[in-house]
Amino acid sequence: MHIPDGYLSLSTCAVTYTAAVPFWTVALWRVKRLLNTRLVPLLAVFSAFSFVIMMFNLPLPGGTTGHAVGMGIAAVVLGPWAAMLAISIALLIQAIFFGDGGITTLGANCFNMAIVGSLVAYSVYRLVSGRSAIDSSKRVIAAAVAGYVAINIAALLAAIEFGIQPILFHDAAGTPLYAPYPLNIAIPAMMIGHLGFAGLAEAIISGGLVAYLQRTEPTLLRLTAPGAPEPDAAAVQAVVSRGGWLSTRTLWGAVAVLMILTPLGLLAAGVAWGEWSTEDFANPEMRQEIAAASGNQAPPEQTPAGLERLASLWTAPLPDYAPAFIRSPAVGYILSAMVGAGLIILIFLGVGWLGDKMRGPAATTAG
Repeated sequence: MHIPDGYLSLSTCAVTYTAAVPFWTVALWRVKRLLNTRLVPLLAVFSAFSFVIMMFNLPLPGGTTGHAVGMGIAAVVLGPWAAMLAISIALLIQAIFFGDGGITTLGANCFNMAIVGSLVAYSVYRLVSGRSAIDSSKRVIAAAVAGYVAINIAALLAAIEFGIQPILFHDAAGTPLYAPYPLNIAIPAMMIGHLGFAGLAEAIISGGLVAYLQRTEPTLLRLTAPGAPEPDAAAVQAVVSRGGWLSTRTLWGAVAVLMILTPLGLLAAGVAWGEWSTEDFANPEMRQEIAAASGNQAPPEQTPAGLERLASLWTAPLPDYAPAFIRSPAVGYILSAMVGAGLIILIFLGVGWLGDKMRGPAATTAG
């Protein structure tokens, strides 16, 4: 679901960035008053969780792969606006440092997964959970349904963005300039795997983690449960006043375990649909795989011109989570997970510091 550079026209990328900016702006405004509270460590841990969980590739029909995103559990715990920021940071780190998703298409990837995914997950969770108690099994079901629906809506948006490219952007001979497959191929190719496999993974993760938090950290579930017995204002105060980074050490422990297990994501053979490299279009073996995953319709004989031009726009320092100086793919994958999580921590430490600086003068003036 990470759209690479070259698969969307620059005008499409501009539209998706334009659509994403207002949501990012509102999200920053909504959470800025909590920048020096426990919300910052929570943002960091769920951003890191999203980053790591996306490294666990799953085999999908047609020989492709997919993955969960973590948008469901992030929206359930953080709410939609903070979840948008957490997942957007994870996608930013993936694009810049690991080449997972493009720079020109970052707006589209964030709009699909971080923004729409978070809003859908939160809305579905609130609708299904209603006013049920924090420890109710109804909330587990609600989280699972929320994660499942959200990731499939995000996948559908990506499929539509892929599918409109050959309709809108082609040369005089009708040859696609960017993503080569139209809507009637892109939508089934993306949705079959997500409806049947990646969506289930997202559902299990979201529901399972809510069940876990109900037993271990039920306070974390109160920010998005204003209908629960405890008053909303008290819930917010309980969550944001319990301390800093040390208070999330259990969650960070879980993320660390996932980092160690990330090589399991290498077991899924194949490439995610719509994430083929320019070299793949010239490789006879890969051409067969692309066709098999695309309704048995062969890809263009040559790499689409616009795709080839934009694909080399950015070279990630650690492409494909495989540092060149490490021979073992498994070790490289674990190291990449550690680097990604470390960068996320640094970003949010900076965010926390900025929050302290912003509140410092105000506090002085008030005093």
